[in-house]
Amino acid sequence: MGAFIGDYTCKLDAKGRILLPSAFLKQLPATGQDRFVVKKDIFERCLVLYPINEWENQNKLIRTRINPYKKEHNLFLRNFYRGTAELVLDGNKRILIPKRLLELLDPGKELVLAGQDSRIEIWAKDEYDKYAPGEDDFAHLAEKIMGGSLQEE
Repeated sequence: MGAFIGDYTCKLDAKGRILLPSAFLKQLPATGQDRFVVKKDIFERCLVLYPINEWENQNKLIRTRINPYKKEHNLFLRNFYRGTAELVLDGNKRILIPKRLLELLDPGKELVLAGQDSRIEIWAKDEYDKYAPGEDDFAHLAEKIMGGSLQEE
């Protein structure tokens, strides 16, 4: 699967639906294009939307690292899956976000859908705008994470 690229401001309708941007629709894999799983992000005050095939990849990854007979692992599983919901695109290419998850965002009328590799983050627009670091801050972070020396072969 390719990566979701771009961030798009979307209007939230009265029923809690958003129109999935056409750019993201084009970036979806050929199979399972209308099914998604949404959950609260682990670190930030946003939601994460996984195409169903990527959700299955996440589950495979979790299964390789989890022992269900360890209490701490069960606690992780319980909290990872808490509040997840399966979503299906309707005929107008909209998704209905469950009210309980929307309440976590307090979104107002605008959301930002931001591509993050194989998933899409869903943010309240005001909250997303707060997370834009200054150029120097991002440059420092990029250097710290990606600027290590390359191994010569």
